[in-house]
Amino acid sequence: MKHARDLVRPLLPASVKRTVKRMLPARFYRHVDPSWHRKAVGGLWAELGQLQLDFLVEQGLRRDHFFLDVGCGSLRGGVHFIRYLDTGHYYGFDRSRERLEAGRSVELPRYGLVDKRPVLEVIDDFGVARFDRSFDFALAQSVFTHIPLDAIELCLRNVGDALVSGGRFYATFNERTDSGPDRVDRSDLPYHKDPIVRYDVAAFEELCRAKPLSVSYVGDWGHPRGQRMLAFTKA
Repeated sequence: MKHARDLVRPLLPASVKRTVKRMLPARFYRHVDPSWHRKAVGGLWAELGQLQLDFLVEQGLRRDHFFLDVGCGSLRGGVHFIRYLDTGHYYGFDRSRERLEAGRSVELPRYGLVDKRPVLEVIDDFGVARFDRSFDFALAQSVFTHIPLDAIELCLRNVGDALVSGGRFYATFNERTDSGPDRVDRSDLPYHKDPIVRYDVAAFEELCRAKPLSVSYVGDWGHPRGQRMLAFTKA
């Protein structure tokens, strides 16, 4: 027998469905859209998830490294890193309990990765010290694209403290150009409501000035929506 939502959904105009999704508390998303957690991290599930792993392997990520996934969401990239890394070497955190739980309860079993024992935590203040572990590599995919500079500074300080000497933290960002606004509101979206923000490289260089981190511009790394990559290296 069909679920009631499957019977009602085709009868509703798209505008009504979008409005309902925007108004729903996050804990109800799964009842109206089983794949909501994939859309909430921006879609491009297979393409962008694999791209993250391929890029970091090219940068030297090994299976025995300890890896920190900053803002891991529902594990779009996480499922690929967990499969690649040695058991227990993947650590991920996100501020959204609902997205993280969807990754844990839906995606890990779907990919057959429960036995890889990833460490997943809800953290909303970049407090990675609670993992009590040092990391060789870290990645923030589509995190600096949505948060203000003071939050980025907190992230750099805390993740930098958790890196081994010579460890690297890669982060994507929207590069600011002479045209277009620096901030675009996204409150019209059903699941991903954070604004889009743009920065120039000089802003990150300034943030690193008093920290044991150096930043280098990687630039284009094949992101389908044009996000650029930065590499922060711990002295």
